[in-house]
Amino acid sequence: MKAAELAEYPFQPRYMHINGQSMAYVDEGHGPVVVMVHGNPSWSYLYRNLISALRGRYRCIAPDHLGCGFSAKPQDYPYRLHNHIDNLEQLLDSLEIGRCVLVVHDWGGAIGLGWAGRHPERVAGVVVLNTAAFPSRRLPFRIALCRWPLLGPFLVRGLNAFARAATFMAVSKRMSGAVASGFLAPYDCWANRIAIARFVQDIPMGPDHPSWSTLLAVERSLTHLQRCPLLLCWGGQDFCFNDTFYQEWCRRFPQIEAHYFPDANHYVLEDALPAIQPLIDSFLHRVTGGTADGL
Repeated sequence: MKAAELAEYPFQPRYMHINGQSMAYVDEGHGPVVVMVHGNPSWSYLYRNLISALRGRYRCIAPDHLGCGFSAKPQDYPYRLHNHIDNLEQLLDSLEIGRCVLVVHDWGGAIGLGWAGRHPERVAGVVVLNTAAFPSRRLPFRIALCRWPLLGPFLVRGLNAFARAATFMAVSKRMSGAVASGFLAPYDCWANRIAIARFVQDIPMGPDHPSWSTLLAVERSLTHLQRCPLLLCWGGQDFCFNDTFYQEWCRRFPQIEAHYFPDANHYVLEDALPAIQPLIDSFLHRVTGGTADGL
């Protein structure tokens, strides 16, 4: 996979060794820092257009979790929630990132806010996009199916059904073939789909799951962000992170600036970026002062 061959992705990845593995990340622009944390089955490609819009005024950092995007895809790695939080922490520490604004989506919510809960003094604000950072007993059947023994690995790793389905089930507006290919490019064989499968398996649905205690710790740490500025931009057509999650964010953070896009889907930036971009611009200007000194 070559970055230059990907539609709408005019970036060259940078690399850092994290626990012996090569972790890729986009680092574009100068100014106040905006850290964008993706989920599953996407990668930093999810934020390509947001980065392009912001890099003239902000420093945009978008890591690829291990197993995703341009990062290494080790076959014997644990791929647990706490590993992803630790990796993000090591990356931002190594880059000497002080205060920043987080943008989180899907699994990026638990990962990014897991880091934020450890370092609330370094968080100037959070942009929340169709995600969660707290437990839920809701697991849609089509995702549960991908966790079944034998069938799950066949669907997710053999057929690439999870990532492929997201290119049309996670959007309301049809993706172009070139953009769909960009989302799928890192996941071109059984071995390279390891993290997609492990993310699905790592969804903690109860106390007996290895990542349950980690997710509870992330939830508890949200109390450290009660006074933090938050912007919520939500796609109302999301079958996974549905309106229940939107309402839960509003309940937990009464001060949140909430915007609901009824026709947008899970990949809300694909469906509604023209409407969301001004909201993010205004939010960033407000929480950073629009200058490097603002953070």
